[in-house]
Amino acid sequence: MALHKEVLSYLRPDGGTISTGDQYEGIEFITAEPFTKEEYLAAFAKVDAWKAEQEADKAAAKAAAEAKLTALGLNADDLKALGLA
Repeated sequence: MALHKEVLSYLRPDGGTISTGDQYEGIEFITAEPFTKEEYLAAFAKVDAWKAEQEADKAAAKAAAEAKLTALGLNADDLKALGLA
């Protein structure tokens, strides 16, 4: 699950808030445009979805790299032997 600080960074990447604790009620908007509690709560799901997408992209890139190695007749042990893993 997304963390409070990740949600704040997602909603206001340029900062402008101070947070006491990890609840919406502890957010103080210094220079940032305020967002609603509903926007804050909805952002948790959006951050979780973004993180899942990043993990899926990473797994796909790894699978593609492994397929390329296999096509070249190499495996992970070969990379280790070359000092590349």
